[in-house]
Amino acid sequence: MFKIAVLVSGGGTNLQSIIDAVKVGELDCKVEMVISSKDGVYALERAKKAGIDTYVVSKKEYGENQSNRILELTEGKVDLIVLAGYLSILDGEILDKFKNRIINIHPSLIPSFCGPKMYGLHVHEAAIKKGVKVSGCTVHFVNNEVDGGAIILQEAVPVYFEDSAEDLQKRILVKEHLLLPKAIKLISEGKVNVIDGRSKIY
Repeated sequence: MFKIAVLVSGGGTNLQSIIDAVKVGELDCKVEMVISSKDGVYALERAKKAGIDTYVVSKKEYGENQSNRILELTEGKVDLIVLAGYLSILDGEILDKFKNRIINIHPSLIPSFCGPKMYGLHVHEAAIKKGVKVSGCTVHFVNNEVDGGAIILQEAVPVYFEDSAEDLQKRILVKEHLLLPKAIKLISEGKVNVIDGRSKIY
């Protein structure tokens, strides 16, 4: 059985999309654990309702050892780490041990509106300010460059002149909830290969 760990920091709607996909048989895998960067977030409640083990690994408690603690929890126990609205930056040994086995979903079409400090509503505010006509979401592998790993899947959505950042966020979230389980499915079935920094889908 293909096992995943999901890392969260907030409400956990992307986590819920994974839980739901497993439940209906769309994803043939098991969510082995959910790890949050902070206590009290609703994503942890979603995990508990689904009977999934939860852990809190906060920067406040672990400092520079946050990524190492996550590695301790996941090494040898999961095949893939999924960042689903996870706002901390992974670094150190975990990036080597889980090379091409950590994925993230980002709420823009990378390489637009990504990198340090580009998360949550900041991304959508930047897209609207720039006046782009299309935005979207990207699932990519995680490496030592923020939002810099090989792109796996992307989905575009229109941006309307009247949009607020919240409007755009809601429209993109709908696509995120479809795209993230789809990427996990492809990886779990061995259909994604990274060649020269690019992902080939089979």
